[in-house]
Amino acid sequence: MGTVRLGTDVLLGGKMDLLEGARVGLITNHTGLDSGGTPTIDLLHQAPDVELACLMGPEHGIRGDQDHATIASATDERTGLPVHSLYAETRKPTPEMLEGLDALVFDIQDVGARFYTYIATLSGAMEAGGEKGIPVVVLDRPNPVSGMIVEGPMCDSELRSFVGPHEIAMRHGMTVGELAGMFHRHFGVGVEPVVVPCHGWTRSMFWEETGLDYVGPSPNLLTVDQAIIYSGPCLMESSNLSMGRGTDVPFEVVGAPWLDPERVLAKIGPDEAPGAALEATTFTPSGESPYPFAGVECRGVRIRLTDRPAYRAAPTGLSLAAAIRDTCDEFEMSEKGFARLSGRQKLVDAFLADAPVDELLGIAEEGVDAFLGLRAQHLRYPA
Repeated sequence: MGTVRLGTDVLLGGKMDLLEGARVGLITNHTGLDSGGTPTIDLLHQAPDVELACLMGPEHGIRGDQDHATIASATDERTGLPVHSLYAETRKPTPEMLEGLDALVFDIQDVGARFYTYIATLSGAMEAGGEKGIPVVVLDRPNPVSGMIVEGPMCDSELRSFVGPHEIAMRHGMTVGELAGMFHRHFGVGVEPVVVPCHGWTRSMFWEETGLDYVGPSPNLLTVDQAIIYSGPCLMESSNLSMGRGTDVPFEVVGAPWLDPERVLAKIGPDEAPGAALEATTFTPSGESPYPFAGVECRGVRIRLTDRPAYRAAPTGLSLAAAIRDTCDEFEMSEKGFARLSGRQKLVDAFLADAPVDELLGIAEEGVDAFLGLRAQHLRYPA
């Protein structure tokens, strides 16, 4: 048992009165576990005085093993319960899904990045709960990449989407419980959430310091280091590069068959990838991979963490993107896709106009100080 008690542990250890007599819909996936590794699905299914009526799954499905454009609804083999997909035609619970429910419970591990879609699923659940008058109980979990680091770019209101549900920073440094409070109190989403907090977590902790086993929250975040690195290279996901999906090192490598890593690295200054070492590498995505360059050797850049607290995703990702833009004629970046992920049209316009890295980083940090002030009002855990 870890040194940190999860919201699930706290609920089962003395807060079950929150759900007593209720018909419950559980929004979860394979990361919804107590600190001993027992699925929250099983714990609520077996709990007395609670009727677990249905399950709802986010992107990657209820078991976290699907990587498709949409996920079908199904039946859970173990419990026989219906599993409603929240990553299909609808991305928030429908009135039909909520029919007869007394409460929604949310228990999913986030990775601390605005464009990681589980927090959009949370926001949609809160909105649906508010429309139906159903309370939403959030079982809180640590931010695995620490709760101390906050980085832009911010999200423009005009660019809100499923990968940018609200005007928050790219790396927000918050837990899902803290975000839920902000979503309601500041952005006016749905009902006031009932947050069951973690016990023993402090903001400076990276995942290993919690004493808990790490469970990759999606098929391409296999390690804690990948979760930490993720936000930087993910800014390039709308380009014609491989992010290493289909390898054992997704998001630790960026490349393409036509990329010249030595020229790219020569363009990146020593302070433009803080907390990381960049080096030339080659990698080959699996031939069965649905991602770019399946079965084709790529030349690229490897990102190795050297100092987790010092690592900054935005400088690393934007410096890499700008260096590839400036050295590889084959490089292409989707304006629309980059806008959705970065959240800032001003940043997109500057990047596509070949603006230098220092200008890009200045734009990326605009609005972060104001966000820090807002964020401070919703934090629950000490540093």
